Parts: sequence; C-alpha cells; structure tokens
Amino acid sequence: MARLVMKFGGTSVANIERIRNVARHVRREVEAGFEVAVVVSAMSGKTNELVGWVNDADKHYDPCEYDAVVASGEQVTSGLLAIVLQEMGIPARSWQGWQIPIETDGAHGAARIARIDGANLGEAFSRKEVAVIAGFQGIDPATGRLTTLGRGGSDTSAVAIAAAIKADRCDIYTDVDGVYTTDPRVVPKARRLDRIAFEEMLEMASLGAKVLQVRSVEMAMIHGVKTFVRSSFDDPANPQPGTLICDEEDIVEQQVVTGIAFSKDEAQLTLRKVADKPGVAAAIFQPLAEANVNVDMIIQVVSDDAKTTDITFTVPAAEFERARAILEGAKAEIGFSTLQASTDVVKVSAIGVGMRSHSGVAAAAFRALAEKGVNIRAITTSEIKFSVLIDAAYTELAVRTLHSLYGLDKA
Repeated sequence: MARLVMKFGGTSVANIERIRNVARHVRREVEAGFEVAVVVSAMSGKTNELVGWVNDADKHYDPCEYDAVVASGEQVTSGLLAIVLQEMGIPARSWQGWQIPIETDGAHGAARIARIDGANLGEAFSRKEVAVIAGFQGIDPATGRLTTLGRGGSDTSAVAIAAAIKADRCDIYTDVDGVYTTDPRVVPKARRLDRIAFEEMLEMASLGAKVLQVRSVEMAMIHGVKTFVRSSFDDPANPQPGTLICDEEDIVEQQVVTGIAFSKDEAQLTLRKVADKPGVAAAIFQPLAEANVNVDMIIQVVSDDAKTTDITFTVPAAEFERARAILEGAKAEIGFSTLQASTDVVKVSAIGVGMRSHSGVAAAAFRALAEKGVNIRAITTSEIKFSVLIDAAYTELAVRTLHSLYGLDKA
C-alpha cells in the first residue's frame, strides 16, 4: 500500500476541537487507502511554557533534563490524537521518538538525526494502525537519553520518517495554505505557489520565510522526499492542494525570481581602521566561529593609504551582544580603532533558480531600490539568490518594490 506521512504543527493541535479536525484529515487519507504516520508538535504555546519552567527551576540546567521536560509536550499531543482517532473507529497508537527509534547524536536541545529504523512502524502498518508520532524528539543510543531536535524539529522528524519508511509523500500541515511569493501581510497581492524547487525553498527558509524549518528542507532535498505544505484549517472533506516542494526538473515553467523573503533578525557590526595585513580576518572571525556565532554578509573596504581597512558584517540579532563582547575582548589582537553597531537593519532577498540563466537580475533590483530612495548597506549573492541589507524602516517598501519588479504580483 502507498504510505503517507502527515505532520501537524502547534496551532493545528492547539486544543481538543482542533485535534478532532486533524483526526478528520487523517481519516480522509486512511479511507483513501494510505498507510499513515502522523507527526505532531506540542500544543501551541506549550513548549514555551515548558522552557519557562526549566529556566525558573535553574537557569544553568542540565541539558539532558531540559530535553526530558520539553519533549513532554509532543507526548501529550500524540496520545490525545491517538485517543480521538480510536474514538472515531480508526486503529491508532501513539509513539515516542525512542520507541521507533529515532537515533540522534548527543547534542541535547539541538540534536541531529543519525538513523531511523522503520521496522516497528512497518509492523504497525501491517496491523492497520495509524502511527501517531511525537515529533521533535529522539534518543542518543550512546547514553539511552531522550534528545530534542531544536525549534521546528517536528518538521525534520516528519521528513526523516518519510524517507525511512519510503513514503510516497510528506504533507506538512500548518496555519497557511502553502508557500507564497512573499509574506501576504506585507504584500496583499502575494500569490500561493503551486510548486517550488527544493533549493528555492531552502533559501527562502534560511532567509526569513517561516513556513518550513531549514533542516527539514535539507533532508527532503537529500532524500528526494516529495513534500507538500498544506493548511490544517481547510475543510477535511475538501482540502486545497497546497504547495509542492520538489526537484527543479519537476517544474515545467520556471520563474526567474520565485519569491521575496526578508529577515528582521539581523544586526550589523563594523570594525573601523583594522590593519590591512594577513591574519586579521582570521583574528576577527575565528573567535566568532568558535563561539558558534553565524556570520553572514561581509564587506571589506580598504582606505586610501592601503594600510587600514573597514570590515562590516552581519550576525543574527540574538547573537549581537555576545558577538560584540567577543570582539571587544579581542580588540588588542585584532587592532581596530572603533566598533560600530546597528540593530535596526533588515535583510531582503530575492530567490529563484531562473537566475542561473538570466543576467542583470540583481542590477535591476539595485536600480529599482535606488529610485525608491532605499539605501543598500551590504550585498551578498549566490547562484540562485541575492540579498541586500537595508534600514528596517524601508522593509515594506523594498519588499513591495521587488515583488512588483519581478512580476510576482501577476496571477
């Protein structure tokens, strides 16, 4: 029989009535003849509550016990959904990550999946049971301790399970009905995409789009898992198709630019009058790397005397204070005169695999933004995207300008 993995996020299972709605979606697929595994998140807001309890208990908590606490939210949801399905007359059983098992490394709070044995789930399917799986969690086989995969880890759980059981597809149900050309709250004319390439979705997820977690897209691309983004709030009897995330060759008519993403989670740091000599860049970025601070855009401008340079780069806003403290601590070794910083910046990005075969895509954007009076602080490019760093006050203007420039307003 065909196999299907369905994943439901926190808003989809926020209360018992919504869990009943999820069960109706599951029943539709069971009646269509699928062997179904369902991956669930904790109820909306529950993980934040659990994390708060841990911090209240001890801000210097044991990471193993942190995982034991925060993974309980998914355990509750999986049990409740199994109960509701059974009440509907559908055989179902809840599964925790360690029971499958989903084996991970030992990085508590941010574990990575190493292996999934799908044999136990196969036996459940042979008994005609729906497997309701607690997402976001696994087990470290070296210690036997429960682990969690980090925020958004239920998406990763679902795609990994789909790969392990060779599912025909993985449907990610969320509170939106697919992937849009940009955030509809910023651009009312934003359109839902019927299809988007894995690479484009990976860029959009990493550049600010909140629809899918980056690691889940990576895993889907590596294992070729056909993945749909769909809305759990659709009528279970008449659901909409959502957006298919697939290989580039499965998209017949490819846009030059597929979508516009933006991220407000940015901070800019500039080191003034750094000595222009070998080893200085390493002195700046090595301590940041060792502290796991992710550096994105980097610009270096050499002064007229060719003896000093200014170096500007961005880091996630959450890492801003830590990055600044690291640099101030290394000031003597680096040799900069002053450190300037700004947190009122936004990164706006245009993504599309069509950029590979079209020239002048970024240049047109720079011109259009200039005509709107938007100053660009920094630029980065890759084969299928470019990003600009701008003042936060111009976010909506820049997103709307680029969305119109590339014809994404048109149906």
